[in-house]
Amino acid sequence: MPDDTKPAGSAAPLPVWDLADLYPGAKSPALTADLERAAGDARSFRERYESKLAGLSGAELAAAVRLYEAIGERLGRLQSYAQLAYAADMTDPELGRFHQTIMERSTDIASDLLFFTLEINRIEDDALAAKLKAPDLAHYRPWLERIRAFRPHQLSDEVEQTLHQKQITGAAAWQRLFDETTAEMRFLVDGKPLGIEGALTLLTDRDGRLRREAAKAIAGGFRERIKTFALISNTLAKDKEIEDRWRHFPRPVSARNLANHVEDEVVDALVAAVKAHYAPLSHRYYRLKAKWFGRSELDYWDRNAPLPDDTDREFDWPAARGMVLGAYGAFSPKLAELGRRFFDRPWIDAAPREGKAPGAFAHPTVPSAHPYLLMSYRGRARDVMTLAHELGHGVHQLLAAPQGALMAETPLTLAETASVFGEMLTFRALLDAERDPKRRRILIAGKVEDMLNTVVRQIAMHEFERRFHDARRESEQTAEEIGRIWLETQTEALGAAIRLDADYSVFWAYIPHFIHSAFYVYAYAFGDCLVNSLYAVYRERPADFPDKYFALLAAGGSKNHRELLAPFGLDAGDPAFWSKGLGVIGGLIDELEAL
Repeated sequence: MPDDTKPAGSAAPLPVWDLADLYPGAKSPALTADLERAAGDARSFRERYESKLAGLSGAELAAAVRLYEAIGERLGRLQSYAQLAYAADMTDPELGRFHQTIMERSTDIASDLLFFTLEINRIEDDALAAKLKAPDLAHYRPWLERIRAFRPHQLSDEVEQTLHQKQITGAAAWQRLFDETTAEMRFLVDGKPLGIEGALTLLTDRDGRLRREAAKAIAGGFRERIKTFALISNTLAKDKEIEDRWRHFPRPVSARNLANHVEDEVVDALVAAVKAHYAPLSHRYYRLKAKWFGRSELDYWDRNAPLPDDTDREFDWPAARGMVLGAYGAFSPKLAELGRRFFDRPWIDAAPREGKAPGAFAHPTVPSAHPYLLMSYRGRARDVMTLAHELGHGVHQLLAAPQGALMAETPLTLAETASVFGEMLTFRALLDAERDPKRRRILIAGKVEDMLNTVVRQIAMHEFERRFHDARRESEQTAEEIGRIWLETQTEALGAAIRLDADYSVFWAYIPHFIHSAFYVYAYAFGDCLVNSLYAVYRERPADFPDKYFALLAAGGSKNHRELLAPFGLDAGDPAFWSKGLGVIGGLIDELEAL
């Protein structure tokens, strides 16, 4: 096995996933057959049902929805395989071509299905209510309600068809350009050329020289191509602005909020609460961290640096597995059993390597298969937390799968619940087992930094997106103007104890969420604050909490945030809800100051 399948200082091999549960290979007969079957089924579906939905009985409409779901699941399996194969090596031109081919064929096939939701939205409310009396159709009520929430923003069939078909040569093409450009970039650090993931990892290295050199290399690499990244960002923002205008969305974030089944005012309350806590949370913590380093300010490349007395303890893969599953099991044997499936089967790709998609994710694939996890494990405590996070996603996706392809997907506002809760369980298990005050301080500081990155930094990035998209509605933004917005929003969030120089003005360019999922990032803060409140309920009333928690996860996308949080006595519409969650971070900083 190659050396890069082991974390530094460890002999334990790291897992690499096997996608055969989806398809044996890109050229397999099974994949080709599914592609052809999906195309044929979609054509037959259109011939059978187009312009006929209003006249169907409730039971007949339910049968049509089930068929639509089955075709969508087959397309989802094809797309999932292509996306995961491409993520494993984004520098392989054959994988890039295969991914693009599947996306193009899927877009063509889905064109025959597009009429279905458009026509559902033309059914009058009274008529649909009558059809919903049929039990089979009532099962799909949550999905129908989500579809019909977009009725005020639906365009003519011809325009919807045009937008759908041009997606592959529009936004998707610019997103592919971003992915392939960042994947092929190399950053020279300590005489070694590194990909973006390897260079970013060095920003948490113990060696301050390496942190600085990596930061300068990243800045230099993105500055060389900053016009390309500015063009990509400007084009995608304008594309979104045009569609938002046609659909009559009042604000750039409104379409995302509607897709997340959350009201604009709830997101506004979250953003306002976090911004109000910039000073008592991040500003205060980074002043404290600078003091530990014997300085009044830290350079931006030292923001996530290990503490001076951190021994840089390493965890091999078996140790990480044991810690995470142990923490999960202490909460519930069921949670550990679900998590163990990912380790016992080849569902995780944890080996660092060049060309691999940066960051980490859990891909749900389709309910008839199972999720896959991707990360680059390097043996650090932060990697253990990333493993706990992504495993939480995977468990959530397993539990929600019985909802079916149309209702298994959880809105982004709740999609981070299980992942952040898994992190919290793992952190608390490590902290409860630690008696040494110095080690406790290191663990708490690491958790605070993770929470600040998840809450404060993500809201600062949300603010960057908001200001950039607002400015783009007025005119195209130069790279320098985008950089100024970035520096302003990050300075506000981080405070005076973090020194941001001109080089940092290009760091917005590497963040894929801005490119692939506009206004995604607030979901991280939503999830973290939500989990802080949930965890407080768990500590207060542990006996019946696991059953309620599993019910929340198993609901998938079949309920909204108000319905799911009600059994816990929580309401995200209450401004005090956010302050409660943010207070958990403040309490940890209080403990650090006391130590």
